[in-house]
Amino acid sequence: MPIDPQNTLLTVQAGLAQLSTLIVSYSLSAIGAIILLVVGYIVAGLAERSIFAGLGHIHGFDQTLRHFFSKIVRYAILILVVIMVLGQFGVQTASIIAAIGAIGLAIGLALQGTLQNIAAGIMLLALRPFRIGESVEVGSIAGSIEEIGLFATKLRTADGVYILAPNSTLWNQPVRNFSRNGVRRTDITLSIGSWNDIDGAQKTLLAIAGAEKRIRREPAPIAFVASLGDTTVSLTLRYWTSAADYFSTNIDMTKRAKQAFDSEGISIPLPPPEAPSPEARRQ
Repeated sequence: MPIDPQNTLLTVQAGLAQLSTLIVSYSLSAIGAIILLVVGYIVAGLAERSIFAGLGHIHGFDQTLRHFFSKIVRYAILILVVIMVLGQFGVQTASIIAAIGAIGLAIGLALQGTLQNIAAGIMLLALRPFRIGESVEVGSIAGSIEEIGLFATKLRTADGVYILAPNSTLWNQPVRNFSRNGVRRTDITLSIGSWNDIDGAQKTLLAIAGAEKRIRREPAPIAFVASLGDTTVSLTLRYWTSAADYFSTNIDMTKRAKQAFDSEGISIPLPPPEAPSPEARRQ
């Protein structure tokens, strides 16, 4: 079949007209998309810096949370900008939002434990049951806080062991913070023979407590009879120190109490001798 040159020319002209229309239309959409991306990127950066600076004016607001919330605002704006850009090209944004919601739900179910740690980390940073440098005990975990993150908290035990504890574990159990109040009470108990002068022994304990500068005067140290045995009396010296001096003072005062009793002739009863074994008796 012969080709009609006139029909071919008309077809080509119609195709070029449609192509030029599409080029103009999509060029305007592309220019609009580029402008949206640039403006959205700038707005996201300004919003991030504004949120970060604004939260910094709140007294005691943790810097980790400042970064976290400012980043959330930034990425939320960027996601909104991308959706708007896709809408410029005729993509149904409702379906995109639905897909993002479904993906978010699937990720949330897959990372349920991780999200629990993030939520617990936010609560720990906001309510601050412990801070960096404080000594705490949470269940079977004990040590000084080195770093509080959104997922986990780093601790160092008294014997130098590194611990990385999930935040959900720390949040769901009672926290014993040994540093928060700034002071701690110490009880030192020594047993002496019941034949010793109890009043004199108490005065000796109070004297060594009064000579120690690390022991607080309020509340004042006290010495009292803790318990009575058949041949022994247990005396307790109770005093308060700063949390930082707790262990060193306890060690020094225990040693000084023993030395003071020895110098004043206050004897501490020896444990009873062990009964000989049947084999030893037969020998």
